[in-house]
Amino acid sequence: MRRFLCGLLVAILSASPALAQAMHGMAMYGQPALPADYKAFPYVNPDVKKGGRISYGVVGTFDSFNPFVLKGMRTTARGIWDPDYGNLFYDTLMTRSAGEPYTLYGLLAESVETDDDRSFVQFNLNPKARWHDGQAVTPEDVIFTFQLLKEKGRPPFNARMKNVVKLEKVGERSVRFTFDGKQDRETAMLIAFATPILPRHATDVSRFEQTSLAIPVGSGPYKIKGFRPGEAITYERDKDYWGKDLPAKRGFDNYDEITINYFLQESTLFEAFKKGDVDVYMEGDSSHWLRGYDFPAVNNGDVLRDSFTPEKPPVMLGFVFNTRHAVFADAKVREALTLAFDFEWVNKNLFGNVFKRSQSFWQNSALGAYGHAADDRELGILSAVREKIAPEILAGTYTLPISDGSGADRNVLRQAVALLSQAGYSINDGRMVDVQGKALSFEVMTQNEGQEKMAVAYQRTLRLIGINMAIRTVDDAQYQARSNNFDYDMIVKAYTASLSPGMEQFNRWSSASRDQPGSFNYAGTASPDIDRVLAAMVNARTQEDFQASVRALDRLLVAGHYLVPLYYSPDQWVARWKRIGRPDTTPILGYQLATWWNAAAQ
Repeated sequence: MRRFLCGLLVAILSASPALAQAMHGMAMYGQPALPADYKAFPYVNPDVKKGGRISYGVVGTFDSFNPFVLKGMRTTARGIWDPDYGNLFYDTLMTRSAGEPYTLYGLLAESVETDDDRSFVQFNLNPKARWHDGQAVTPEDVIFTFQLLKEKGRPPFNARMKNVVKLEKVGERSVRFTFDGKQDRETAMLIAFATPILPRHATDVSRFEQTSLAIPVGSGPYKIKGFRPGEAITYERDKDYWGKDLPAKRGFDNYDEITINYFLQESTLFEAFKKGDVDVYMEGDSSHWLRGYDFPAVNNGDVLRDSFTPEKPPVMLGFVFNTRHAVFADAKVREALTLAFDFEWVNKNLFGNVFKRSQSFWQNSALGAYGHAADDRELGILSAVREKIAPEILAGTYTLPISDGSGADRNVLRQAVALLSQAGYSINDGRMVDVQGKALSFEVMTQNEGQEKMAVAYQRTLRLIGINMAIRTVDDAQYQARSNNFDYDMIVKAYTASLSPGMEQFNRWSSASRDQPGSFNYAGTASPDIDRVLAAMVNARTQEDFQASVRALDRLLVAGHYLVPLYYSPDQWVARWKRIGRPDTTPILGYQLATWWNAAAQ
């Protein structure tokens, strides 16, 4: 009996979440690449001398310091919570390494505990963690944050607690999330690195949903030094920053001051860069990259141009159909309009033939369907819907047509007209009309001159087959407001891609996000098949299952013709004044501005 009781006790203790081993990091699959005693991420300069200033530039305006609510979603000052410049103001429980596909390391939490099923996750806070006002970061702050964002936050922050059945303080400085069994492997990851931790003692809950320029209290490496609403914000490095000696922070946060200046137009921003008022310019226009840098500072070597080639898939840019509108409800109409876009003409005449046509949402990677035939594992995930997918898409051989580059390729336009005929349209008196005689017409909303030029080329080609596409270019505020409310027929959007797609795909494609204001479901997709494949993706336990599910999602999106794929470049282009230095190593996720420095301070 004693032996039985001892064995039973061992079994109970072995199964107890409390005895899960505390780890320094957490990977989506497998184990972190870096050991517990790592000194710094391999893509930084860990010995860089901090100091000096940097000035960034962006197009737009700001009226808030709260990016976590709907009202401040697109008008919060850059740098508070920022994928480009770094999260300067708020720390998270863990931070992501750009040198691995999807691995997190300790930040506010010095260690993490979980089990094989990720039925719970426990974060053990670093006892040194402090807010800017000197108070300690506590488990109570973590609990407060997630409860507040669940009630008042915007998507996706308000969904972090969806699968949490218990959120509790454990001991003096730990907090545990226990899940309901419907969580996926990414749920714990998103809690760890994609959610800011807010101070309970310094957050006005009653006013949290309002836009405000009252300076909040954070825990990050920078404080707000000063700002001019809508014009500029300056951050100063907190010399007492609690995390400055953490291995995950070595080589980061290298400037004493960071200023982000706002401009009304991209051309004005570039002129400021040419004059040296802005230190770094992230280039997205290929023709401008080829032809726009013939000025003295480039010619004498004061401005340097860098081209980076990350290992992650490129951005998918496209004219997105709003399928909420009846004109785009039929997939054949969407396919026909996709065929009619003359990429070859646009690439030659607008971009100097530097781009390639996008064929996949995960182009140039093992996750993409293009170039990869669906295997038995993937066919099993697709299930019956595979019968609705064109054979060439299943075979991985489907490509968009290559035109003669004239802007009026008769063969391609003939294919488009045939598809429209199948959808009930015909050309009558020079107009493409349905059976009731209603003309096929719609409006594309553009944001800048580059988008407008592409739209004009598209408009000219569509006109040849009797389709009227109007173009409306709006200012940044109107563009963001109409994007939030899906108030458009067609819109130009870019979908970032990664080697670790996860819950962000729900916000783009799931039925639940279709009518949720502020979601990124710009196409208005609501498909049970997409929902099912999304679930398979985030619940995959092996890399093989994960890869098969992402490819299945890719095939469904391509087969659905939810956007007109445009172009991509495998490279990232950045120009900088030579006073700004950077590491020699480019991590797999691309360059990281937060690891650059002011060379004059060396």
